[in-house]
Amino acid sequence: MNRFLLLLSMVGIPLLQLCLAVTAYLETEEVQQSVGSHVRAKRAWVWNQFFVPEEMNTTRYHIGRLRSDIDNENNSFQYKLLGDGAGTIFEIGSNTGDLYAVQKLDREERSLYTLRAQVTDTTTGQAVETESEFVIRVSDINDNEPKFLDGPYEAIVPEMSPEGTFVIQVTASDADDPSSGNNARLLYSLLLGQPYFSIEPTTGVIRIFSEMDRELQEEHHVIIQAKDMIGQPGGLTGTTSVLIKLSDINDNKPIFKENFYRMSVPESAPIGTSIGTIIAYDYDLAENAEMDYSIEEDDSQTFEIITNNETQEGIVTLKKKVDFELQNHHGIRAKVKNRHVADHLQNYHVAASTTFIKVQVEDEDEPPVFHLPYYIFEISEGNPHGSSVGTVSARDPDYKNSPIRYSITRSKMFSIDNNGTITVIPPLDREISAWYNLSVTATEKYNIQQIFEVPVFVHVLNINDHAPEFSQYYETYICENVDAGQVIQIISAVDRDESVEEHHFYFNLSIEDTTNSSFMIIDSQDNTAKVLTNRMSFSLQEEPVFYLPIVISDNGIPALTSTNTLPIYVCACDDHGSAETCSNRDRMLAKGFRTEVIIAVFICVVIIFGFIFLILSLKQKRKQTLFPEKSEDFRQNIFRYDDEGGGEEDTEAFDIGELRTSTFMREHRARKHAPSEIPSMYRQSLQVGPDSAIFRKFILEKLEEANTDPCAPPFDSLQTFAFEGTGSLAASLSSLGSEVSDPDDNYDYLNDLGPRFQRLACMFGSAMQSNN
Repeated sequence: MNRFLLLLSMVGIPLLQLCLAVTAYLETEEVQQSVGSHVRAKRAWVWNQFFVPEEMNTTRYHIGRLRSDIDNENNSFQYKLLGDGAGTIFEIGSNTGDLYAVQKLDREERSLYTLRAQVTDTTTGQAVETESEFVIRVSDINDNEPKFLDGPYEAIVPEMSPEGTFVIQVTASDADDPSSGNNARLLYSLLLGQPYFSIEPTTGVIRIFSEMDRELQEEHHVIIQAKDMIGQPGGLTGTTSVLIKLSDINDNKPIFKENFYRMSVPESAPIGTSIGTIIAYDYDLAENAEMDYSIEEDDSQTFEIITNNETQEGIVTLKKKVDFELQNHHGIRAKVKNRHVADHLQNYHVAASTTFIKVQVEDEDEPPVFHLPYYIFEISEGNPHGSSVGTVSARDPDYKNSPIRYSITRSKMFSIDNNGTITVIPPLDREISAWYNLSVTATEKYNIQQIFEVPVFVHVLNINDHAPEFSQYYETYICENVDAGQVIQIISAVDRDESVEEHHFYFNLSIEDTTNSSFMIIDSQDNTAKVLTNRMSFSLQEEPVFYLPIVISDNGIPALTSTNTLPIYVCACDDHGSAETCSNRDRMLAKGFRTEVIIAVFICVVIIFGFIFLILSLKQKRKQTLFPEKSEDFRQNIFRYDDEGGGEEDTEAFDIGELRTSTFMREHRARKHAPSEIPSMYRQSLQVGPDSAIFRKFILEKLEEANTDPCAPPFDSLQTFAFEGTGSLAASLSSLGSEVSDPDDNYDYLNDLGPRFQRLACMFGSAMQSNN
């Protein structure tokens, strides 16, 4: 039987790979028969695999040999290789069947190749064997070092953490085959970071090895190494860095920078004044460094300390006023402590830091001080001028003890002397004012700038100096046929005096009217009284009115009495004898009288306003002139034109040379009237008003003159002309046209116009003659 022989080159193949290669063999018919006769012999390729080490050093590495069992080595068989990498990565000897790798292989890129082999007879060109498939595996070598893909690392751990505290875990990876020996088995070690940190060799977990203080070192740099081959010699290594930051805990208490502070405060400083600052330092950060200042010792309770949350300073302020004369210096002790301290950190804050503060009080010239914050005095009304009200007293709190002068601000009712005694100027009346609010000023004699005011309240006590009187004005009406004993009026009284007890009034008739009076009065004992008729049949014609004197007394001490008159009118009543009818008629008469008065007053007001309006109208008419044209400006006008010319080369534009030089002469126009007629006619011309026909003619002449004048302003311009009145012999008196006057004109008539024209007579009379 033919056999297919497989020869393997075992050069460089490990023992395990060699064993795998040995297991690949071809089963021949004789072998099958030796195992058992029931196994039928077959001629075919048996599955096999080859191992090639990666990164081989030779350019043509011999993998093994393929050979058919019928190959008699007469070079009649040809071997072919098909599949992955055939002809590029792998080659086969066509006559020998030797298999080669012609390129370096990298297991990390590809670890398995599947190929097919075929044997043909060169003489016949037919395949002598069926294709057989086999694989080539790339065996791993330790050619990749470990890598930390997530490095470098950063971690934060609280300061003073105990030993064994977890910090961070680092992980490295190795691209080598983990199933091939120890190529990918890593061990971690610490290259830099002792003695504060440790690392677990197999997991890469970093832990605290000893306590660390952030205030001594805030950051730690740790170097970690990962080595494959389980750390054995010859293994590859990779490193990474870990930045470990220590977070702050409140393990430091604040401490004052100074053990002693000196401060000063003027005695005039108000409450709340800042007199200085104290400061403590804390090595902790942020919230752990927040602190509170307080006073530990201050017997006078004069000062307090406020914490500035932004600067963490303690501001010493006044809690009470200080007085140099009472105490010129103060000593206080302040302490400081952290605001936020956890329970497990209280052992770091057992004793608070303290400092001593000495405050010196500075003496100042203070204003006078009254013995009382305010004064209340009482005085009876009606006391004469100079009566004493009370005495105020002030002193100079300074050592010099300056004398004090007193004054009352804006009061005409009271005065004060240098001893502080207040007296009244006019007698006081409680009914006018029961209280007076005064402001007494104390001024130092040696320094008038030092003043102080105190309020003084004067209460005017009441005396019974006002007699009672009717509470209102009474008018009583009775009918002629009134019955005797009829109540015709109820009266009451008032008293402007203030009574300690409740007011009580007594009503009586005067002594002379008690026996012969037609009326009588009954006191109701409730501060009212009833007036009754004492007889019948009153006569309107004989006695139309009665004046009843009523005596009213009060219960004051001493009691005062006044006599008040009650008018009683007799009226004619209707058949029913009702006084209400008489009273209503009287009211209607009074109402009608009031209406007539109002109408009369209204008519007077209308007449007055009409008279005023008439006067104003007459004044307005006087202001109007007989000749409205006299209000115009009788002279030639100079106008400003905004027409833009063509520059210096535009010779046809408007020439304003006649306004700038006296050499240019306009064409002379003859005057319409002789100069000799002007003295007698110029007044007449002023008295003649404008005529529409003459005015129209004047405008047309001016328009024609402007159209024919080559020196007139440019087109589209506005011109105004002043009309000088009808029949003016003097024409225009403007000096603008004096240059174009006729040299033959005689201006001697100006001498006859009065002293106002003497200047013009001198200029045009003698001057023109001299020029000629």
